[in-house]
Amino acid sequence: MALPAYFISDLHLGCEPRHCIPQREERLLLLLRSFKGQASHVFLVGDVFEFWMEYRDYVNRNHFGLLRALAELVESGVEVHYLCGNHDFRLDDFFPRTLGIQVHRTLRMDLQGHRIWLQHGDGCARSDWKYRLASRVLHSPLNVALFRTLHPDWGMSLARFVGHTSRTVNQESDQKLAEYQSFAREVLMREQCDTVVLGHNHLGGIWDLGCGQLVNCGQWLFELSYAQLLDGVFKHVVVAEKLP
Repeated sequence: MALPAYFISDLHLGCEPRHCIPQREERLLLLLRSFKGQASHVFLVGDVFEFWMEYRDYVNRNHFGLLRALAELVESGVEVHYLCGNHDFRLDDFFPRTLGIQVHRTLRMDLQGHRIWLQHGDGCARSDWKYRLASRVLHSPLNVALFRTLHPDWGMSLARFVGHTSRTVNQESDQKLAEYQSFAREVLMREQCDTVVLGHNHLGGIWDLGCGQLVNCGQWLFELSYAQLLDGVFKHVVVAEKLP
């Protein structure tokens, strides 16, 4: 019997919006430690952090516990993959070289009898054309280089301020679900897959699209949820809010 695989996204660690579940990072560490020796794969499907920017000599110390837990997962034999999200502004070589975590924009993988396509999901909705345009500007080599000239503390403060002022969690997720389903159908046909795994819209669930299925990981802000693949079956899991 194959060990289960786990898919989690939209943790937005470093951000504490009003009414979010307390001690989210502590709960995450407990969950990750429970996977040691009990999982084949863990997929971080984007927006693990409210903001992540890699510098040559700087790593955000606020998430040392998480980085340590991920490294221990890899050392225990769990294969860990990180799909870049829109809040993961710049992922370079720290995760693969230092932690042994594979980093991707998109990923296609055969697992437990499924051919799975994974990506965070930002910009997938047809109506997100403004975001796609802004993303090209923000991620241009020139703007990335300019941002890196800021002191890391200043850069993190600026990023948190922008993220706080622009946050509209779940405001349009329900309305855009049909757009994400349409995108998933296109991917299923183009990539000859049977499952698409997304994050980004903070909606947790599994939908049968006729030609395959869409799995949304959920979120780790106002609901602690993730997706599990066990014995070839995907399941959406919601964690109890109370610490054990």
